[in-house]
Amino acid sequence: MLAACKNPSGRIIVNADPEGNVKSMSASSPNNSPMISGPIVYVALGDSTGSGVGATEGGYVARLFKRILTHRPGSRLINLCFSGATTADVLHEQLDSGIRASPHLVTLGIGINDIGHGVSLEQFSKNYGEIVAQLKNNTKAPIIVTNLPDISSAPRIPEAMRSQYRQLIVEFNREIAAIAAAHGAILFDVYTVTNAELPSHPQYFSGDGFHPSDQGYELWAEQMWPTIARTLSGETEPSGILR
Repeated sequence: MLAACKNPSGRIIVNADPEGNVKSMSASSPNNSPMISGPIVYVALGDSTGSGVGATEGGYVARLFKRILTHRPGSRLINLCFSGATTADVLHEQLDSGIRASPHLVTLGIGINDIGHGVSLEQFSKNYGEIVAQLKNNTKAPIIVTNLPDISSAPRIPEAMRSQYRQLIVEFNREIAAIAAAHGAILFDVYTVTNAELPSHPQYFSGDGFHPSDQGYELWAEQMWPTIARTLSGETEPSGILR
């Protein structure tokens, strides 16, 4: 669990433990307009977890949108996520379409495939920072980013590689936290959830041994929903308990 706090200057402060788990953050008020009432346009950017590979009823994005519809009937989802996407793909193939949609809410979940493709931490950070900066500068939408899930216990990951893979996830997550802080994005900490739950719940992995199952995506959406709900209600600054 993450406890959010705010310092007197209003700057975002991200505290992490030695493993890179985000412990707390505070945020300055975004320059963006307050969340509108009524239907919204929700744009999702990211990879296969956003598109729902491994599930029969959609990934975390589709499940979050179902919840949004119960609170904001008539809302529209523009899900630009696709399987195999990296930060470069979001930057060059998804971002422009997302900005042109004039979203009221944006979620970003990307990075696991950067690790899989051997993208350097420096290049990842450059790409990720450019994505968030462009969203901040060219939309009025609150931006909610998810860090990378701890899937080092996935059946498809060889036992001998799990420690190294997990360390890479931790290092990439430190960059995500720093970039979110620098740009006033809201961080949802899926790493802590998955680190605690996945090793003892193999049913959260799909049959391919890597992607989430329907149960895994439902866990993700269930844990992320309070962050979305606070944003929809106009609480653009993180407050209380964050996951």
